[in-house]
Parts: sequence; C-alpha cells; structure tokens
Amino acid sequence: MDAKIGKFFESVGSFFSGGDQIPWCDRDIIAGCEREVADAAKGDSEELKNESIMRFSWALVHSRQAEDVQRGIAMLEASLANSSSPLQQREKLYLLAVGYYRTGEYPKSRQILDRCLEIAPDWRQALTLKKAVEDRIAKDGVIGIGITATAVGLIAGGIAAALARKK
Repeated sequence: MDAKIGKFFESVGSFFSGGDQIPWCDRDIIAGCEREVADAAKGDSEELKNESIMRFSWALVHSRQAEDVQRGIAMLEASLANSSSPLQQREKLYLLAVGYYRTGEYPKSRQILDRCLEIAPDWRQALTLKKAVEDRIAKDGVIGIGITATAVGLIAGGIAAALARKK
C-alpha cells in the first residue's frame, strides 16, 4: 500500500516538474565539439568530419541554451538529406526529435520520431522519447483545459455578478 502511495506522489511530482530523462550538455562540451569539427575540417577524412559533426549536433540539441538547440536543429536538417545509411538517418532523426522536444515543439518531435521508428521500430531510446513527448502533449492539453475552464468560470461569475447587481 505504501509503495502505491509513493508511486502516486512520484507520478504527480513528475507531472508538475516536467522532468525528463534526456541528458543535458554544458557549454564546455559544446566548445570542445566545435573545436573538434574545426580540426576535422582541416583533415582529409570524410568519415572523421561526419563523426565530429554528429557529436557536435548531439551536444547542441542537448544544450540548455535555446540558441544552441536551434543551431543543432539547423545542422541536422541540413545534413539529413545526405545521410548515406539508414543508421545515420535514424541517428539524425532521433537527434532532430530531441531538438524539437527541447524547443517545446512536441507534435513536430513526435512526427520525426514516427519517421525514426519506421527505420528501427524497436529502438528503445526513440520509444522512450516518444513516450515523453506524448506525456508532454497530454500534460499541455490538461493544462490548456484547466486554463480554459478557469476563464469560462471567471466570465460566467462576472456575468452572474453583473446580473445580481441589476436586480
């Protein structure tokens, strides 16, 4: 019984805190990845360039800074067309979905995750993110309904008060 009560309070707390299990990335790591991309651009290895760009994109979409996340989204969208393998495409789609999740564009994130899961239907990481996205969409819907109900209640109360004063 105590375990059920604990789980209930934990789920209510996570509902209001909006926490997720996606890692964050700090500015030092982003700066290091940016240097790595610059160094790789000087070399001849195309594979090394692509790997460093993927790490940099990962760091950007996991940043706490909105401008970094937007930059990561732009990089991933630009590089998505030249993905040679389904594995690369899957990775880029997933990171793109993380970026859109971080910016609060949950429907777009879910749409990209659906594309990602077409490539790898049982990929646990994408399934976990999709659940988090759907939970946020549901939470936002509940909050929207609450705001609407409050507004309707205030308007109805105002009308009722105005009518009571006239009588």
